[in-house]
Amino acid sequence: MADKFLDLIDGVPTLKTPVASSSGSGDAGKIPKLDSNGQLDLTMMPSGIAGDITTCACSEDLDAGNLVNLWNDTGTIKARKANATDASKPADGFVLASATSGDSVTVYHDGVITGLSGLTVGAGQYLSKGTSGAATEDVSGHTTSGNQIQLVGKARSASQIVFEPGEPVSVA
Repeated sequence: MADKFLDLIDGVPTLKTPVASSSGSGDAGKIPKLDSNGQLDLTMMPSGIAGDITTCACSEDLDAGNLVNLWNDTGTIKARKANATDASKPADGFVLASATSGDSVTVYHDGVITGLSGLTVGAGQYLSKGTSGAATEDVSGHTTSGNQIQLVGKARSASQIVFEPGEPVSVA
């Protein structure tokens, strides 16, 4: 019942559902609904007030919370898992929803990565070399030539990273 509101239509009290996303002017005057993170959908925002995002196809399966690299596939930008063992795959952003190879994904370039676990609050988070698309707090094993060390943010809680990527540093 919490996802409904009471409206008066032609004098008749009517339960209605708020809109979760907007398709444009046809939704003018409607009451918005917050998403699962307690935020408005980006489609509800006016031009110029939106997250820094890229929408593109993914070239491999992605899990919610993956750090991703954007790359040029014969003139088409695509998303793939970032990895510290390959200098051509730094973290450019992250995804909040899982996707199968070929699906369209929304890549966020700033914001909070949610749905993680086991993070140390306040600890720096770095692009992992062991698990593609993941972050790690321990970069002691990143010393092999060709690896990169990239700070991707800081743990705000045991399950969230504030994404603030640094420039990758290559190990010689």
